[in-house]
Amino acid sequence: MSAKAILYVLVTVLVVWCLESININQIFKKNRVVQARVMYLLIALSIIYPVTNFLWDFFLSTKI
Repeated sequence: MSAKAILYVLVTVLVVWCLESININQIFKKNRVVQARVMYLLIALSIIYPVTNFLWDFFLSTKI
């Protein structure tokens, strides 16, 4: 397993943990469970990708 894949796993755990603090039930209409889950997944993916790439580029640029 590459180092970037491990970084993806760690960032995914961190992002999901942080997103659990948001009460998304009040945002969506009643009986829209599937749509809420898809939105949660899209939000998580849109955060995971740039954070992982930022950290990866940061570690590579500081490496001498």
